[in-house]
Amino acid sequence: MTAAIRLDHRVRFVWLLAALVVAFAFLLVKITDLQVINPERYREVGIEQRTFVQAIAADRGTIYDRNGVELAMSRPARSVFVDPTMIDDPRGSAAQLADALGMDPGEIEKRMTTEGRFAYVARKVPAELADRVEALGLPGVGLVEEPERFHPAGDMARSILGTTDVDNVGISGLEALYGDQLTGTPGKVVFERSPAGRTIALGEHHQVPAVKGRDLVLTLDRSLQYETERVLAEQISANKARSAIAIVSRPETGEILAMANMVADPETGDVVPGTNNAALTTVYEPGSVMKMVTVSAAIEAGLVSPDTMVQVPPTLKVGDATFQDAEPHGTVTWSVADVLAHSSNIGTIKIAQQLGKDRLHRALLAYGFGQPTSLGFPNEQSGRVPDPSDPDQWWATSIGTVPIGQGVSVTPLQMLLAYNTIANRGVYVPPSLVRSTIDADGNEHPLPVEEGHRVLSQPVADMMNVMLRRVVADGTGKLAQVHGYTPAGKTGTSRKPQPGGGYRDSNGVTQYQSTFVGFVPAERPALSIIVIIDEPRAGGYTGGVVAAPAWSKIASFALRELSIAPPATDAPAGGTPVGERSGLTPEGKVRGPTADLPVASPAGREVAVGAPR
Repeated sequence: MTAAIRLDHRVRFVWLLAALVVAFAFLLVKITDLQVINPERYREVGIEQRTFVQAIAADRGTIYDRNGVELAMSRPARSVFVDPTMIDDPRGSAAQLADALGMDPGEIEKRMTTEGRFAYVARKVPAELADRVEALGLPGVGLVEEPERFHPAGDMARSILGTTDVDNVGISGLEALYGDQLTGTPGKVVFERSPAGRTIALGEHHQVPAVKGRDLVLTLDRSLQYETERVLAEQISANKARSAIAIVSRPETGEILAMANMVADPETGDVVPGTNNAALTTVYEPGSVMKMVTVSAAIEAGLVSPDTMVQVPPTLKVGDATFQDAEPHGTVTWSVADVLAHSSNIGTIKIAQQLGKDRLHRALLAYGFGQPTSLGFPNEQSGRVPDPSDPDQWWATSIGTVPIGQGVSVTPLQMLLAYNTIANRGVYVPPSLVRSTIDADGNEHPLPVEEGHRVLSQPVADMMNVMLRRVVADGTGKLAQVHGYTPAGKTGTSRKPQPGGGYRDSNGVTQYQSTFVGFVPAERPALSIIVIIDEPRAGGYTGGVVAAPAWSKIASFALRELSIAPPATDAPAGGTPVGERSGLTPEGKVRGPTADLPVASPAGREVAVGAPR
């Protein structure tokens, strides 16, 4: 019995000794792995457990106008967050926080009970709400500073500038188009914290600063943008219109100085800047402002001159459609200049019939229609120019509709650029909206300038310039006159296509879009402007009555604001003194090609009206 007990003790001792040896061996292997084989890995795990990284949001680049005035910028804002591990009473804390923020307490409680140590409750709250939250002093509830987008001028030009989401990512307008440049590089703060959440004073601590995004310098002029929006709002209210668009540019450079899109709230009637940049993202049938293209192409082709006489009957049948002029008349004989000044549909169609559909089509493409501009603006439209070789696009009536601006769609900017071509003496100049970027070191980088192309020979463009003056002097555009200056331009009144087809709305009423487009001073064009009033319902509906007055007001302000003086000489009329009423005879008639305005040879014209280079 004693021997058996002794043997049992020995077995137990052996097992205990074996267990100790195994434990010691395991401990030895672990120590060897920890101190010799993989010391770095365990050190990194330890540091990882103690080290915390706090991201530093980067400021988004500022957007300036041409004079260095801020249009969009970043400013500090505070967001409310919670650390669920530090909240003992989620329901009670959620109720207090919901009362301060005006939120649903149930939604806040969900965020207070999620896994992890960080959850947003509200992003970029107003300062007074952030102060209320801070005053509560709730455990586990904190505020973090992050930048938000701010527009010092409010909603002005908002459809151009665009918007950003809550994470400062551009989602529309220039904010989206230049998002890569405006977005900065985030920084970070690295520090060590104890298990209790306190920062270790002598622990690792370093900071990588955030780098602000590049700034944008636009071609816009804030004062002119404001006045353009104000004038459009006034005109919308006066004419009970649906909306209005205006663009102001420098023809010589293509710089856009103002681009306004104003809309009337259908319920309140309040007129506010639109969120959609309709000057680029919508198309319309321009109406009679397109007659300039038809007439200029015919003169360029050597078919007519400003003083060529055209017999204009009261009606004209083309295909299965019968056309007439806005003002009824018997059979008259007008010069080409008269046809343009009186905006004769029939006279323009007869000129277009001489030109032919193929040459008309080439001219439309050369002026930039049917293709987006070089701006690359988000959702910019191309418009539609029917192809005469496609019977599904070009009908028997198209030679009647297209020359007078129906059956063809354009953006407002495309239409303005066509008139810029006349102002530039026959050269199409692409538009620009952003002049340069500025990097984090303050260095300015001008954006490359797109090359233009010649559409018309210079003499023909000069003829068109002088003829367009007469539209304002004694034609349909008299209300576009500007005191002390000579404007040149064209009126347009077009029926508005409806979603279901045709031109009558659901109430059987034909709606109109009224346009005036032109440049000033005509002798040396420094500004070009287009104004479009959509669905005017009071005080008239024609471009000469509705759009021309707004054009005159915008032009008058812009000429003063930009200190543009009346020129002394008239370049398109051969440099003659302006005081001699250059380009017009004493009776107000356009001087013809046999007088002061030379013409190019027909061969030269044919080459000029081609597809853009």
